[in-house]
Order: sequence, then structure tokens, then C-alpha cells
Amino acid sequence: MGKKEEVLGVRYEISNLRDAVSDIKDNIGSLSGGYACFSNVHTLMMANEDKEYLDVLNNADRTFPDGAPIASKIRRKGHKEAERVAGPDFMEEMFKATMDGSLTHFFYGSKEETLEKLDDNLSKNYPGLRVRGMYSPSFGEVSEEEDRHDIELINEADADIVWVGLGSPKQDKWMAAHRGKIRGFMCGVGAGFDFHAGTVKRAPVWMQKAHLEWLYRMCSDPKRLFKRYLVTNTKFIFKSLFD
Repeated sequence: MGKKEEVLGVRYEISNLRDAVSDIKDNIGSLSGGYACFSNVHTLMMANEDKEYLDVLNNADRTFPDGAPIASKIRRKGHKEAERVAGPDFMEEMFKATMDGSLTHFFYGSKEETLEKLDDNLSKNYPGLRVRGMYSPSFGEVSEEEDRHDIELINEADADIVWVGLGSPKQDKWMAAHRGKIRGFMCGVGAGFDFHAGTVKRAPVWMQKAHLEWLYRMCSDPKRLFKRYLVTNTKFIFKSLFD
């Protein structure tokens, strides 16, 4: 790691899935207390219009391009080795790489029922994976007392990686606010909890490879996502012409 390329103000790692996992695994000690973001076109455009959120992404220890259009843009800027590093894919590869018990995991976010299914799937699919705990925090605003409780709960588990699934931008801002307060390296992976729990189906591999995962997600939940993709994708295409 260390090489970055800026796309519309956000500085992304120039990496690939295999190297991203190796980097985090090999440097977990020095990264403890920090955080990683997985930024797609939607969050990129949000950061483009929100300086506070832009700072959250740029101050992360690692910000990976979780979007094929972003990775493609980075390649067009001269970095042929750059690839998309999607949060759910990163989780899967990290789980596989740590089935030997070399790192421990904690999951913070999502719903209780999702965490139960996630726990079952992890046990079945990644035997040997050391999960130190899972916790579904209160929905909405959290009081100072609740926040202290959550910090203590996570730190008592003493996990190497703290997976955060609160949705963006909430999870990214949460990680930034808890830098240095949480022991372990925080990774904001949003829907990754649902994908690995099996509560939400991910796009077929051929659609992922064809850079059409956004279309699959939009068709799966058009009421919520149609406007998001229409607006953010259009903005990204237009602004990219001048970047």
C-alpha cells in the first residue's frame, strides 16, 4: 500500500483484493485503532458535496475503491494494476485468510436476526474462524452512556478486526469518531453483513464482472435505490469528464 490516486477529491488506494487483504493482515498491529472505508460511486458523490465526509474518507488509514467505475477511472489515470476492492469480497478473502486463527473478529452493527444468521454461516463456511463477539447497537441516536457501553463491549472482546455494518456514511463517520477509542482495526462494510448472513442476495458473479452489480441492486429495491443510482451515477459521469 501507500500509492494513492485521487478521484473527485477522494484519495483511493491503488490496490487489488489480494494485496488489500495481505496488507491489512500483515500490518494489523500498527493499524489497530484506525479504520478502513470502502467507497463506491454513491459515497464518493456524497463526499464531493460534504467536506466533513470527504475528510472522513481521506483521513482513513485505507480507503478502497468499492466501485468498478472508480477503479476504471484510476486505471485511466495510469495505474493499470488498480482493481475494485468491494467490502463483501474483502470480508470473504479475509475470512479465508484467517481460518487458521491468526486474527480475531468482532461484528458491530446490523440487526440481531441478521447477526444470528451471520454467525451460523461463518461457522459453516469458515471453520476455524475466531469470532470474539457480535453486537447490534441501538438504532438512531446513541447516548454518551450507550456509546461508552459499546466501546467497552468491543474492547473487552479484544478482537484484531472490528467489522462495522451501520451503512454509509454513518459507519464511516462512526469509525472516524472512534479512532483511537476502539482497540482493533475497524472496517466499514455496510451491506456485507447481510450478504454473508444470506439475508440479502448479491448480484450473480457475471453481473459483478460486467460492472452491473448496481443494476441488480437497483432492480432488487427500485423504490429505495432508483433515484440514488440515477442521480449519483449521472453526477459521477458528468463530473468525471472534467477530472
